[in-house]
Amino acid sequence: MHTHQQTVLANLRLGESGVPIYVQLREQLLGAIGAGVLAPGDQMPTMRQVAVALKVDLNTVRHAYDELERAGAIRLERGRGSFVADAPPTVDPPQRAAQTETLARQILAMAAGQGVDPLDLAERISALAQSKEPTP
Repeated sequence: MHTHQQTVLANLRLGESGVPIYVQLREQLLGAIGAGVLAPGDQMPTMRQVAVALKVDLNTVRHAYDELERAGAIRLERGRGSFVADAPPTVDPPQRAAQTETLARQILAMAAGQGVDPLDLAERISALAQSKEPTP
């Protein structure tokens, strides 16, 4: 297994927050990609490796990977595995604005569901973006 895969597996943790396991996995894997632990083209840990490491059902891991694929963060290659997707191509400004609006609404809905104040969240996102601090 590659070093970056081992690093990702070693850092995966499941909390008792009531957040579904697949959501926790999705967010942690996105964090690893955002932090550069997994770079474009890198092979992801296999779904089975993740399931065994966390002692969760393989279908739960598959759900997280499917969501990452739909979000464009990874690509699944039948018979080869899952890989971090290349950076998305640039899109025209109106399409980018629509994507930003959709993402903002999704994040606000997730925050509300977890009892997080949206203004506190916005401040934290702004601070992270300005510092380029790696995400967990």
